[in-house]
Amino acid sequence: MSLCMWIIVVAFSLPVCALQVKDDRGMIIHFDRSPQRIVSLLPSLTEAVCALGQCQRLVGVDCYSNYPQSVKHLPQVGEGLNPNIEAIVALQPDVVLMAKSSRVDERLQSLGIQVLALEPKTHADVKRVLEQIGQLLAVSHAPDLWRAIDAAVTAAAQSLPARIKATRVYFEVNPAPYAASEGSFIGETLQRLGAKNIVPASLGPFPKINAEYVVRANPDVMMVDGRHHQGFEDRPGWQGIRAIREGRVCVLSVAQNDVVVRPGPRLAEGARIMAQCLQSKAP
Repeated sequence: MSLCMWIIVVAFSLPVCALQVKDDRGMIIHFDRSPQRIVSLLPSLTEAVCALGQCQRLVGVDCYSNYPQSVKHLPQVGEGLNPNIEAIVALQPDVVLMAKSSRVDERLQSLGIQVLALEPKTHADVKRVLEQIGQLLAVSHAPDLWRAIDAAVTAAAQSLPARIKATRVYFEVNPAPYAASEGSFIGETLQRLGAKNIVPASLGPFPKINAEYVVRANPDVMMVDGRHHQGFEDRPGWQGIRAIREGRVCVLSVAQNDVVVRPGPRLAEGARIMAQCLQSKAP
């Protein structure tokens, strides 16, 4: 065999990687082609796939993924952090999208299933993750989608009157109580709307706080998930909080809360929901 022919044979024997994506673990995941069968274990990632026009590639989701409507008809593989491995394997996915904090990445990889761990926690993360999923799906319009989302958040802020500025807000995530601080993506949205979050970023994105802390902070407006509203206003000392005393509490419906607490492509819709709350409740 001539040297020229040998080089050609060797070249054609090398594996060709058509696509690679770096995930939030710092791992570079290689794909021969853009995945066609996807299981998503995080609602924000499910919504990102669909927002990029590729909902048809989803073959399974976690039990909390409920938007858009079409994903409700997909097989559910359990809770995202600790899903049903057998159910995932049975769906024969090309890739599983999951949070970095999920506990099953090594188990799935040992079974020969590709895993991509992406966990958006800030506005910048939402932009980055949309672009990474766009890269995975081999679509080019992820940057355009983010620009539209970002512009819509800005429009929500510009729709508010000047009196909203510096309104002091408490956003409760669940009744432990855990709050959304300035350092969370919810806090970022409130800041862009011109509101002042009473929980500082120094406590972490979603800190568990003492109920007395809220009494001392005395917010102007409070936002709470309607599923956790029962008994909310009857906590010791809370009747004296300005927002409760003056009826300035926004009780979010289940659907509204799902939008607001998910760092994904409905970020602008969440901003509009919070803007409407501020518009109607701010003193």
